[in-house]
Amino acid sequence: MQAMSAPRYSPDPGRLSVLTATVLLTYALTHVIHTPLYPVSFSLAGWSLDFEINLNVAFAMLAAGLSAAGVDWLLRAHPSLQPGETVEHWLAPMLTALVVGIALATLPAGGVWWAAFGMGGLLLTAVFVAEYVVVDPADTRYPLASAALTVLAFALYLILAVALRASGARLFFLVLALFLAGGLVALRTLHLRLNERWEFAWTLVIALVSMQLAAGLYFWPLTPIRFGLILLGPVYGLTGLAAALAEGETLRRAVIEPAVMLSVFWGLAFWLG
Repeated sequence: MQAMSAPRYSPDPGRLSVLTATVLLTYALTHVIHTPLYPVSFSLAGWSLDFEINLNVAFAMLAAGLSAAGVDWLLRAHPSLQPGETVEHWLAPMLTALVVGIALATLPAGGVWWAAFGMGGLLLTAVFVAEYVVVDPADTRYPLASAALTVLAFALYLILAVALRASGARLFFLVLALFLAGGLVALRTLHLRLNERWEFAWTLVIALVSMQLAAGLYFWPLTPIRFGLILLGPVYGLTGLAAALAEGETLRRAVIEPAVMLSVFWGLAFWLG
C-alpha cells in the first residue's frame, strides 16, 4: 500500500493579506503623521525617570498588538489547532512587528524608508506563514519553518539592539526593550526546540542577563553593530545551554555549542566593530 502523504496546510490568502496590510498601515501612519516629543517624568523606587516619547513608540506597540491578535485570527482556521494553542504563536509576530516598527522609526524619510517598509511587509508575511505551518508537527515543512523562526528570532534581537544603539535611545527604554526581546526570543526558541515545553525560569534568567549586559554596556564607547553582537552572544549561548540541559545532555557536552557560538559572535564584534 502506498503510504499516506503528510498533511500540508497553508493560511487563507485573504486573511493573510488583510493581516499584513493592517500592520503595514500602522507603520505608514507613522510616516505620515508627525508629532512632537512629549516629556514624561515619574518616580520609581526613589529614582526619577525623565524621558521623551512620540507616536512612533505607540504605533510600534500597536503594530505588535495587531500582529498577535491577527495571527490568532489567522490560525483559528487551521484544521489541527488545539484549544488554547494560539498563545504560543503570538510571540514571534509580536517581536517582528515591534522590531520593524522601531527600525522604521530610526530611518530617515525617503527611498531607504520605503525599501525597509517593503522588506518589513515581506518579513511579517513570512513569519505569519511559518507560524501557521508549525501548528502541526506532522507537516513536512515543520523542520524548515521551525528553524526559520529560530534564526529569525535571534536576527531580530540583533537588529533591535543595533537600532536602539544607533538611535541613541535612553537607558530606560533600551534595557526595557532588550529585556522583553531577550525573553521573547528565549521563550519561543525553547518552546519550539523542546516539543512545546515552556521554560519560564530559563526565560527569565536570559531576559535578566540581556537587560543587565545592555545596562552595563550602555556607557561604553561601542559602535551599534559591536554592541548588538556582544549582547547576542550570551543570549544565544544561554538559550542553547538551556535547551541542551532540558534535553538531558551533560553539562560538559551542553556547554560546547554555546561556548563556540559565543566565541564566534564576540570575535565578529571585535572584527567588525
